[in-house]
Amino acid sequence: MFGAPAGDISSFESLLGHDATRIVGQLLRRSLRMGVVSREIETVVDGRVLHLAVTVSSLGPRRANTGFVVVFDDLSELLRAQKLAAWQEVARRIAHEIRNPLTPIQLSAQRLSRFLERREEAAASTATSSKADIELSQLVQECSRLIEREVTTLADLVEQFSQFVRFPSAKLISADASALVHEALEVFSGRLDGITVKTSLAENLPAVRADSALLRSVLVNLIDNAAEALENSRHREIQISTRAYVESDVVEICVADTGHGISPEDKDKLFLPHFSTKDRGTGLGLAIAARIVAEHGGTLHVEDNDPVGSRFLVLLPAADFATAVAGDASGLEAS
Repeated sequence: MFGAPAGDISSFESLLGHDATRIVGQLLRRSLRMGVVSREIETVVDGRVLHLAVTVSSLGPRRANTGFVVVFDDLSELLRAQKLAAWQEVARRIAHEIRNPLTPIQLSAQRLSRFLERREEAAASTATSSKADIELSQLVQECSRLIEREVTTLADLVEQFSQFVRFPSAKLISADASALVHEALEVFSGRLDGITVKTSLAENLPAVRADSALLRSVLVNLIDNAAEALENSRHREIQISTRAYVESDVVEICVADTGHGISPEDKDKLFLPHFSTKDRGTGLGLAIAARIVAEHGGTLHVEDNDPVGSRFLVLLPAADFATAVAGDASGLEAS
C-alpha cells in the first residue's frame, strides 16, 4: 500500500507527511476518550495520492493505556470506481441531451445551403443579383458551413461519451501478452520519428484471457500517449516490457516514457472521464482504457519512471488463474 520505501520508516510523519500525521495524532487522542475512532484522509505517498480510511483503537483508557492499534484501508480504487460510475451517468445524460438537437440543426444548415445554391444559379441565369444579395449569400453559406462543421465535432464528442457508457463487452479468449504488444507496435510502424522504442518482452509468458482487439486498443492508446508526452523532451524513449509474477498469477504489460512525468494530484484524476493533461481532447481515452482492463479482471495504474517520465502498468490475471476464479464464482452462485 505504501510502496517499497515504507519498510525502513519508523514514524508516522516520515510515512504520511506532516498534515496527515497531525490528523492521526488527533485520532489517537480521541480514541482515548471514545475507544475506537475513524476518519478518511488523503495524502501523497511514494509519488501518488492515497485515499485512506484510518481507524484507531486505544488499548485501554487514558491512564491505563498501553498503546494503540492503527488500521489503514486503501480506498483509492473504491473511490475511483464510484467516480467512474457517477461520470458514466453524466456521460449518458450528456449524450442523450446533445444528440437530440444535432440532427435537425445539421439538416437545417444543409437545407439552407441547398436553397442558396439554387438561388444563386437562378440569379446567375437572369443576372439580377445585387451586391447586397451576393454578400448575404456569402455570409449565410459561410455560417452554414461553420454550423455543419461544429455539429460534426459535437457528434464525435457524443459518440465518445456513448462509447464510455456502453462499449462492447469483452469476448475473452486465451492470448499472448507479448504478441499483443507486437501487434500494437505495428500500428506505429515508421510513424515514431525521433523516438527510440525499446522492448523487453518475456518469453514463455502465461497466457491471459483477453479480447485481443480491445486490449490492443488499450496498448495503442498508451503508446500514443507516451509519444505525445515526449514532444518537448530531450531524451525521447519509450520502453515496453512484459513479465509474469508467478507467485500471484499476474502478467504485467508496462509502457514507460522519458517525458515530463505526471504530478501526484494528476495521477489521482488521470482515469476519470473529464480529466485530460492535453491541451486538446476529451480526456475519455484513459477512462475507457481503464474500463476495458477492468473488464479483463485486471487493473491499469500509473507510477513514476526512473529517472524521469511515467510508467503505465496493465496487470492481468493469468488465463489459468482467471478461469479458476470464474469457476469458483459460478460454483458459489449455484450454491
